[in-house]
Amino acid sequence: MRLKVKKKQPNSKMCFVCGLENGFGLKSRFYELEDGSLVGVFTPQNEHQGYPGRLHGGIAATILDETIGRAIMFAHSGDVWGVTLEFSMKLRKPVPIGEEIKVVARIEKEGHRSFNGVGEILLGDGTVAIEGKGRYLKMDIEKIAEFDHEGEEWVVDESPDDPEYIEIART
Repeated sequence: MRLKVKKKQPNSKMCFVCGLENGFGLKSRFYELEDGSLVGVFTPQNEHQGYPGRLHGGIAATILDETIGRAIMFAHSGDVWGVTLEFSMKLRKPVPIGEEIKVVARIEKEGHRSFNGVGEILLGDGTVAIEGKGRYLKMDIEKIAEFDHEGEEWVVDESPDDPEYIEIART
């Protein structure tokens, strides 16, 4: 399924998942799609492996949890984030190193103070490698951490490589 990108979400400077200057980080990019889902895109490197050639399970949990937690930003114009209360995942297939990976997340249920979300890590051929779900507390981004917006620690890093459409195939 080919989905239009509605908006790109911000990156930080040093976050392990989205930090643009974190030498060991995933440098993930996050895009809000026309169907209401959020997709994270990253390419695991050798530093991210557990078994040779395979993404470490803890790092897989990290990117999946981050993507689900960010999905709430779509509905709240980026002012509200999800802080993890519960998270679980089911590993189905190994995730290779050195290949672009997509993480797709969406909100299943939203209450006044919390929400439930789900997500999948998809391999290049659309195979679901890992499924995750969680319950998150809704919090204003300013209450979670101290961001220096002027110091470019939380910016939308527009790039000519940003896609207009993202292909999401599930097999």
